[in-house]
Amino acid sequence: MPTLIFMGDSVTDCGHLTSGGTGYPVGLWGPGYVGLIASRLLSDRPAEAWKILNQGISGNKVVDLYARWKRDCLNLRPDILSIMVGINDLWHEKSHQDGVEIPRYAQFYRMLLEWTRETLPGIRLVLMEPFAGLMGEVQEEWMEELAQRCQIVRELAREFEAVLVPSQEILQQAIQEAPMEYWLVDGVHPMPPFHQRLADAWLKATGMIQ
Repeated sequence: MPTLIFMGDSVTDCGHLTSGGTGYPVGLWGPGYVGLIASRLLSDRPAEAWKILNQGISGNKVVDLYARWKRDCLNLRPDILSIMVGINDLWHEKSHQDGVEIPRYAQFYRMLLEWTRETLPGIRLVLMEPFAGLMGEVQEEWMEELAQRCQIVRELAREFEAVLVPSQEILQQAIQEAPMEYWLVDGVHPMPPFHQRLADAWLKATGMIQ
């Protein structure tokens, strides 16, 4: 039974502890990209009996992931681990000076990956860039710093031989087809069509769809 864990913030969380429905219980995966990926894998590969866990928590920064990494990730011994974190590290700093500066973001992210490789040397890693669009609270001044954080994720993906999902690039491509408000609620949180784009990109990048 392969175990797949998604770690991240509200984009990953997507209300999974509160959003349910008939056949889609509270505490499962939520209606976002994690739920879409899980549904596709379980539909296409039922014989593999996947164990899929959404471990996203709204508001998390990279330091919050570090604080709960052993409990919510390593102790569960995933075969595949997907991480998306970084937008709160930027957003919280811009809004109330409670973020994680770029050097420490890189430091803690690398520490997470080193810890994971040491504990689970055979694990497959998937790193998803943070992303944002110019609407809501997101200002032009955010974008240069966001680009630096995305570059850190790309460099870590190369260093740790992880699959990269270029979320910001996916968003930039999407807004060529429809306005930003079609894809994002507030500049940070996806509308359902962008969750679908993220899910499709994840499945393609990992080679888990034909």
